[in-house]
Amino acid sequence: MPLRAPLALAGVVAVAAAGCAGPPGDGELTVFAAASLTTTFTAIAEAFTAAHPDVGVQTSFAGSADLIAQLTGGAPADVLATADAATMDKARAAGLLAGPPVSFATNTLTIVVAPGNPKRINGFRDTGSVSLVVCAPQVPCGAALPRIAAATGTPLNPVSEESSVTGVLAKVSSGQADAGVVYATDALAAADRVAAVPFPEAADAVNSYRIAVLADAAHPDAAAEFVGTVTGSRGREILTAAGFGPP
Repeated sequence: MPLRAPLALAGVVAVAAAGCAGPPGDGELTVFAAASLTTTFTAIAEAFTAAHPDVGVQTSFAGSADLIAQLTGGAPADVLATADAATMDKARAAGLLAGPPVSFATNTLTIVVAPGNPKRINGFRDTGSVSLVVCAPQVPCGAALPRIAAATGTPLNPVSEESSVTGVLAKVSSGQADAGVVYATDALAAADRVAAVPFPEAADAVNSYRIAVLADAAHPDAAAEFVGTVTGSRGREILTAAGFGPP
């Protein structure tokens, strides 16, 4: 059954405040995850705690690059989930991982516009003539945009570059920009706050999501169990319902 936004928001409060909870307790697992996983990982965390009532889960959501910066700065966490392979490779190169990461989902980019598409945007080329907001180049949702812009002959002159997809969605849904580029799952989760405009070039920029137990995990066994929940049948069910593709 499709995830409902109110339930997802309630789950964020019930499981852990995204990025603003206090230090983890003795039996609490800390999961760092890409912002585009907020709804799904909140639901997966709830499923995990239902199966493991002795282990709490604290989730922290941000742009993948920001998560790596927090970890290299010493932030404690048990699990890391990124929105692309390149960012996870940086985590591995920095010695942050306990073992090889696992691919668990894929996602594609889409354009989001105001409901009704008042600017009549029909593809990526149309974004060159409107106010556009995108993810910053170092963020997975923004890394492929220069390549797409070059392939379509479209000038990429965004009015803002955000550190995560949530920032892009917020500016489009509030009317601060005519269009934005986010993941298809984010457009789906935003429901009637925005309209999605798919573009064929997105097929050449599919993101592979990765998850791994961290080398400094305080609860490595529970962290491995959480990874198993994400990659198992329950995680797959939740991710599919949210619009994610298979790994």
